[in-house]
Amino acid sequence: MTQSRTFSLEGQIVDVIGQRIFSGTVSIRDGIIAEINEHPTTETNYILPGFVDAHIHIESSLLVPTEFARLAVQHGTVATVSDPHEIGNVLGVEGVRYMLENASHTPLKIMFGAPSCVPATCLEFETSGSTIDAHRVTELLARDDIGYLAEVMNFPGVLNNDEQVHAKIAAALQASKPIDGHFPGGRGNDAKRYIEAGRPGKVTISTDHECFTLEEALDKLSCGMKISIREGSAAKNLEALHPLFTQTGPENLMLCSDDRHPDTLSLGHIDLLVRTLIEKGYDPLTVITSATKTPVDHYRLPVGLLQVGDPADCIRVRDLQSIEVLETYINGEEVYREGTTQIVSVPVVIVNAFERSTITEEDLRIKAQGSEIRAIRVIDGELITKEEQITASISHGEYQSDPSKDLLKLAVVNRYGNTPVSVAFATGTQLKKGAIASSVGHDCHNIIAIGTNDRDLTNAINNIITHKGGLSLSDDEEQHILPLPVAGIMSDRPAEEVAQSYIDIDRKAKELGTTLRAPYMSLSFLALLVIPELKLSDKGLFDGKRFDFVSLEI
Repeated sequence: MTQSRTFSLEGQIVDVIGQRIFSGTVSIRDGIIAEINEHPTTETNYILPGFVDAHIHIESSLLVPTEFARLAVQHGTVATVSDPHEIGNVLGVEGVRYMLENASHTPLKIMFGAPSCVPATCLEFETSGSTIDAHRVTELLARDDIGYLAEVMNFPGVLNNDEQVHAKIAAALQASKPIDGHFPGGRGNDAKRYIEAGRPGKVTISTDHECFTLEEALDKLSCGMKISIREGSAAKNLEALHPLFTQTGPENLMLCSDDRHPDTLSLGHIDLLVRTLIEKGYDPLTVITSATKTPVDHYRLPVGLLQVGDPADCIRVRDLQSIEVLETYINGEEVYREGTTQIVSVPVVIVNAFERSTITEEDLRIKAQGSEIRAIRVIDGELITKEEQITASISHGEYQSDPSKDLLKLAVVNRYGNTPVSVAFATGTQLKKGAIASSVGHDCHNIIAIGTNDRDLTNAINNIITHKGGLSLSDDEEQHILPLPVAGIMSDRPAEEVAQSYIDIDRKAKELGTTLRAPYMSLSFLALLVIPELKLSDKGLFDGKRFDFVSLEI
């Protein structure tokens, strides 16, 4: 890539600081905005500050940061606020360092946080590849390239004064760095206590991207939190939360994707949220402010906002209805123009932790001990699940999958050692045949699989073990896998290739009958214990409301 030392952009200028739109020219010199001149012009395109994803786990794109950037800039993204706790759960601090090193080879401005919950709960509940304690978090927060304390997922630990949780919060306060929240369903006094953790009467944990209802978001706003409206591949909360734009100003709202698979990232990123909100009738300047100025100010990002003296981190869009991105610039460097990314791929280093031996069908069998069982009810487009009480299907004294009533066997396999396989049941997927499996199993990234029969379940799981990571599918003799050799959660291949491979395996999964919009993304969250209601870890069935294990049988 080459950087023009001096050039100009002419059009309709969106000024998020002055809160106005005017026609004129932006002059860029050596990567900095040198002048902005207001004058009449016939140019109808708009010049905007670049978009910021206010909360994302880059690992969930299945891409390393350098490849993620190649897709993101095509949608006008110039910066992200990124929590590396996915790779942190696999490789600990070394995983965080891996992300920092890889990201140093891309112009995309990625601000990483210090993961606050590795593991997300505790080793009593699930097996992770590493632990990042308060001492390590303090060391990370001392780095200039770590900008904040990433989402504090252990909300019971906050409310119950867990020593390690509060030590991490105290370290962030000492370092004067923002603290991200994660309290799904938090309301009332509990929400207030969580937000004011360690400092009654003052906002400590200052953001949340986990609101599922408007009422919950308004509750947290009233306590001084900023709300990040999330629209990812699996969790989609924009429809419920968009009325917030009528309840508060853009200085309290940000936009984020949280988790986005490569196929949907190819189609849109924060530009998609901006477009959707404008289509709903909200003022474009207000929406654009929430996607640019608010996260830049909150996280103190080194990102320009289209002001003289700022880094030239800006985009040109066709109009303020379609938000079609024509060009993207970062530090004055053209990184995307009309269909082509200018960022080239770089070699990817492989790191991993995968110590599991293959399993047998015998490992998946469960002796029946009653006729009524608990099942995890999958909700399409949500991370939350429900507990469903259902009559089990029993054959030869064992619990079995029963596709006729949408009751399927779910398994979580510890990837870090040869411990017994954890088995339960799920409804809501509508899978009619075969099995799918993934080594992307939030947050510990053990193998998670669901299937209509034990043979396909075993094959799908073993294919992942053999490749030391991936997304797989088994349907009788038909086997498919998208390999993920980087920590078992990311590919070492170019973004376009990974996106196409994901599209192919996603299509094949849907050909097995599932009606889920993103079956692999939904599957990955069925092991996420910190999101209610019922989940499965490698150690058993877990009730996220009680925050404890429960039995399969009722």
